[in-house]
Amino acid sequence: MTLLVKGDGRGRDIVEVTPESAGWQHVGFRAWRLTQGEQASLSTGTRELCLVVLTGTVDVTVSDGKQQNFPGLGQRDSVFDDIPPAAVYVPPGHDVTLRATRDAEVALCTAPGRGYHDVRVLDPATMPRTVRGKGSNTRYVRDILPQTEPADHLLVVEVVTPAGHASSYPPHKHDRDAAPEETQLEETYYHRLNPPQGFAFQRVYTDDRSLDESMAVENHDVVMVPRGYHPCVAPHGYDLYYLNVMAGPGRTWIFKNDPAHEWMLR
Repeated sequence: MTLLVKGDGRGRDIVEVTPESAGWQHVGFRAWRLTQGEQASLSTGTRELCLVVLTGTVDVTVSDGKQQNFPGLGQRDSVFDDIPPAAVYVPPGHDVTLRATRDAEVALCTAPGRGYHDVRVLDPATMPRTVRGKGSNTRYVRDILPQTEPADHLLVVEVVTPAGHASSYPPHKHDRDAAPEETQLEETYYHRLNPPQGFAFQRVYTDDRSLDESMAVENHDVVMVPRGYHPCVAPHGYDLYYLNVMAGPGRTWIFKNDPAHEWMLR
């Protein structure tokens, strides 16, 4: 089974990954494209949802009998704008309706939920841009739903990797439930390229190479990471954005670097 899920350049439904299609237990991901005035709805069912307004502006209504309205969410024209995204956390058992007040792209990040947390807008002011790495390993990170914010299983983060740089690098993994050394988290990467005709590369591999898949990723593609190390590289001329969704039995991100490449951190 390939770990690459190709995105659709036209229409509302850009890409979708379900636990069933991925062959795992936790992470679900969808991306929608809404034109101005278009409306779309979903029910969270037994899952928690982090709705991220990647670009454009939407009005969001959430209901479980009691209705909550969140108008005018989102102000970015591009995921590469240096502006935090708008996002809403929704627990299980709610209906969600979106209406685009201008052309928008939204991400729907889900995981199993217990319903312990309330509906809330995730404050963009709590999402400062941080810098990881150095030299050609530099990338820019925003934690949208980090482990310091209430949720049942979800972790959501976005990363911009400049052209010619590597990311999720040195290669790291988080596929063993062995805290405090490592935690088990499934993960999806939703890729965007600037300019959009570009491409990047991602490799997913294990120590014993029982899994070893290298992919050329294009705009709107998703890479599924069930286990193993998973570095990315952005070629010269093309900036890389990705939205990460992680979830697992727990909700702590502790990773292990590939020992073969850990020397570069010294």
